[in-house]
Amino acid sequence: MLFERVEGGNRAILVHVDFPESDQREDAAEFSELVTSAGAETALFIRGVMTVPHSKFFVGAGKLEEIQQAVIDHEADLVLFNHALRPSQERNIEAAIECRVLDRTGLILDIFAQRARTHEGKLQVELAQLEYQSTRLIRGWTHLDREKGGIGLRGPGETQLESDRRLLRSRISTIHKRLDKVEKQRNQSRRARNRSNTPTVALVGYTNAGKSTLFNYLTDATVYVADQLFATLDPTLRRLEVPDMGGIVLADTVGFIRHLPHKLVEAFKATLQETAGADLLLHVVDCADENRHHNMAQVEAVLTEIGSIDIPRLEVFNKIDLLDDFQPAIERDDAGRPVRVWLSAVSGEGTSLLLAAITELLGDEILATTIVLEASESGLRAALFEQNAILSESYDEVGRVQLEVRMQKKDFRQLLKRFNLTEERFGVARVKEFFER
Repeated sequence: MLFERVEGGNRAILVHVDFPESDQREDAAEFSELVTSAGAETALFIRGVMTVPHSKFFVGAGKLEEIQQAVIDHEADLVLFNHALRPSQERNIEAAIECRVLDRTGLILDIFAQRARTHEGKLQVELAQLEYQSTRLIRGWTHLDREKGGIGLRGPGETQLESDRRLLRSRISTIHKRLDKVEKQRNQSRRARNRSNTPTVALVGYTNAGKSTLFNYLTDATVYVADQLFATLDPTLRRLEVPDMGGIVLADTVGFIRHLPHKLVEAFKATLQETAGADLLLHVVDCADENRHHNMAQVEAVLTEIGSIDIPRLEVFNKIDLLDDFQPAIERDDAGRPVRVWLSAVSGEGTSLLLAAITELLGDEILATTIVLEASESGLRAALFEQNAILSESYDEVGRVQLEVRMQKKDFRQLLKRFNLTEERFGVARVKEFFER
């Protein structure tokens, strides 16, 4: 940390205040899970009810005294608030109770710092932490002032606080540049996948809904799985063969949480682009969670923030093994399209239904058929090869080329327009059939 605080361990006093009339209410049970995921030891859980937060201490005077006494009685090392505190409130509480204070945002950042494994993930977490700390640099040590030499320049120089701020701004600028480079590399990989006409399917959902378990089952991957919040932080991509369709790219992404700190959303912009650039989102839901509808709304809010709300989605209600006598199933809308699949990622029950639903949804966008070209249409043949859309090639007895094609329908239409050709030109029933579906 770049400011003075009392060092300590992980024995914590938890503070949760309920605001019945506010839309910013937090969940006490989820708070306990966050604390456990961070590795803290809960000494005492203090609850309260207020109409609005206190401007200076967030809590009232009586509750502040209760927290202070709990810190003494339980020899606590820190106090954790299940709320986003203003920097001034955090400083005022620390001064009053003489104990380190951390709010909900700081707690989530600490968990992310523990989970980051890749270079990109560590950069993203560091960026979010530095931007969070930048508003919490509070002490400039005047005894460390540096005097400037020369006539007219004598007197107090740069304070330690000013020096810290300058170094922090410099580091933030450096991380931004590195993450911009990472984003360019990701965009390059994404463009390569688009050229190969390989659809991307991204797993999204509330943290601990079972995304990584489902990802591992479908792809035989070894992504870290644990019954804790934010067990998976860094994105993982694997190729998955889908029956009657071919290969797709399946992406496992970071889990969402209610009131996900905006700084984290900004810092993980490059990672979340895997979601924004997907052809289909699998919204994984813990169907055994009584708060699942609220959690789904929180996921929708984050998808809106990152510009992914308009991407086609398929709800995946996971953990049916925790429900009594519930069988795998596909739910459809009035038009007969799959909208929800019930399954268990642990046992694998219902995963075949999920793959079938993916085929239905993406199959409408994929052209997989055989076309016949005359010798004079070699330009279209070359363009199809450029897009890696040709699976096989053969010639008939009169010299016409027969191409087995697989590509996005919209890309095929663009090629037809480019070469002044129409869909009816080919006279192949399967082409017409695919375009009329």
